Amino acid sequence: MAKIVLKNVWKRYGNLDIVKGFDIEIPDKSFCILVGPSGCGKTTTLRMVAGLEEVSSGEIYIDDLKVNDVPPKNRDIAMVFQSYALYPHMTVYDNMAFGLKLRGYSKKEIQQRVNEAAEILSIGHLLERRPKQLSGGQRQRVAVGRAIVRKPKVFLFDEPLSNLDAKLRGQMRTELKKIHERLQSTMIYVTHDQTEAMTMGDKICVMKEGIIQQIAGPIELYDNPTNKFVAGFIGSPAMNFIEVEVLNKNGTVYLNEGTFEIKLPEAFKEKVLQYCGAKVTLGIRPENIYDKLFYNLADKEICTFSAAVEVVEPLGSEIYLHLNTGKNELVAKVDSHNKAKTNQIIELVFDLSKCHLFNAKDGVKII
Repeated sequence: MAKIVLKNVWKRYGNLDIVKGFDIEIPDKSFCILVGPSGCGKTTTLRMVAGLEEVSSGEIYIDDLKVNDVPPKNRDIAMVFQSYALYPHMTVYDNMAFGLKLRGYSKKEIQQRVNEAAEILSIGHLLERRPKQLSGGQRQRVAVGRAIVRKPKVFLFDEPLSNLDAKLRGQMRTELKKIHERLQSTMIYVTHDQTEAMTMGDKICVMKEGIIQQIAGPIELYDNPTNKFVAGFIGSPAMNFIEVEVLNKNGTVYLNEGTFEIKLPEAFKEKVLQYCGAKVTLGIRPENIYDKLFYNLADKEICTFSAAVEVVEPLGSEIYLHLNTGKNELVAKVDSHNKAKTNQIIELVFDLSKCHLFNAKDGVKII
């Protein structure tokens, strides 16, 4: 397999910068996710690694070999696209074997590799079918199998699950993780779906407008986002953001929302004092907001406030409450035994030990 390094990589189309100073080292055998909204440059970055796009400036290394001028066929990579791109007139076997035939492999070697890939993907019984006889999930397995038979140094995936329904996406996420564990290969996976990123990647690169916002593991991204963009992008439902004013009352720091005040824990005081009298953005995840009726009030790091329930979304094991404080709209993820009703005023609790504060001007993390 291979380590991949991108050093200060830029991609420009005329005067338009698409990827800006991209720096990352992807260790051998890792599963790296490039995630971000549409237009952030993640697919362009993947295509530069593949050699399908030229690098405007910067360097790309695969296994310590600079590949800027190496043609795609000589980079020893395999790419799986959003569209399955299967040959409709060929059987599954022939689709998977075609690339190996072009490279001059023997029939015996081709048969062995195709059968191995078919076993890994559980599509051995489909080898004589044509693409039109397959479901979407089966076609995607064939596309992945076509990459596996190559035994490349690097696998590149460009939003391969976006054409599948929700249930199939969940199944294929699991399958791709199993394949990675079995092959112990280096994989780069592009998606705009933060759920795919969090559940599949061991290294996640969050992008915005061609710039890397943060590179970390899934738990680190969730617990310690570096800025407001990452905090809002990672997590479902998204983090709640509330504009508050920082107040110093006799040495105690409060955050004033307008309809309620939060007494900030002492542990955060020193980092926030410099913002007294200014506006900052409070971030709190829906899972850290609780109905007061079901919360242990012995916890001292809490804030109690009232809000009107605007929408109740029951999801079986949990309920999403859409709330309005009079100044801000919030979402709380509560247990399924909650009995809150639409238009009801309820008391809620913030777990302040899990709160985040961001600079209101640039979104950089304060705490």
